[in-house]
Amino acid sequence: MSHIDLNLIRTFVTLYEARSVTLAAERLFVTQPSVSYGLARLRELFDDALFSRTRDGIRPTHLADELYLNLRDALTRIDDSVQGSRRFDPASTERRFRIALSDLGEMGFLNLILARLNRQAPEAEVEVLPLQMDQAGEWLASGKVDALICRQQVPGARSQKLIRERYVCLLSDRHPRIGDVLSLEQFLAERHISVTRNTGHGSVEDALKQMQRQRRISLQVPHFSVLPKVLPGTELLAVLPAQIARLFTLEGGLRQLELPFPVAEFEVSLHWHPNSERSAALRWFRQTVAEAIIQGQ
Repeated sequence: MSHIDLNLIRTFVTLYEARSVTLAAERLFVTQPSVSYGLARLRELFDDALFSRTRDGIRPTHLADELYLNLRDALTRIDDSVQGSRRFDPASTERRFRIALSDLGEMGFLNLILARLNRQAPEAEVEVLPLQMDQAGEWLASGKVDALICRQQVPGARSQKLIRERYVCLLSDRHPRIGDVLSLEQFLAERHISVTRNTGHGSVEDALKQMQRQRRISLQVPHFSVLPKVLPGTELLAVLPAQIARLFTLEGGLRQLELPFPVAEFEVSLHWHPNSERSAALRWFRQTVAEAIIQGQ
């Protein structure tokens, strides 16, 4: 135990976070047999199976759960010390950066982020994970993602405001009853598409509830990205952030109008874990992402 290989610790932590030998191998840039060999050595070292196979991948044992936090923190401190002691060169790095984005983030920000990264760090890789707000804090703390972008606060994270947004109404440009201005009576009389509240966009319903009003929901969908395919040619209305509504109107067949009642604006922020601030690479990545979005507006 006194001569444990640092690579074994890295293999264990990556396996625990990926819950898949295949995905762990991709993240470590090694072959699957190499990861399997490392797992065999870990099992011998700790005298425990550590992971059991399931239909969806691998599941950690009780001992693996106990080991993970300490080994992850130790590995993070070692990596940060090494990275902090040497100059980070974006132009030559082949590092993979991981960021969590919602579907709105992917549509509104990803092209801006990739364009800047491609110019400054052409050999770097980017992995985008679908944002799950109930796991956001854990993902940052565990290092599963290096950063994430959302409108909500993330417990234990540091944040930087990127943009300030407002909500608008999106509808077909051939809607038979609505002209250039939308009244409250028209808004409430028409049928709507609603995007589920677990995306974090429930402000419209909250505002209507305070007014003791309610809109007529005819269709509920999990993602904003389907709206350009559903709305054109219908009489349905949808409410979404203005930046994304502008993108959708560029595709044709849609237009946006201001809402006929006040809804609070909101801030979209970049979030990261304080532990990552010791890494020159991650500081550069966060700064690059922030500049790409702020300057791209």
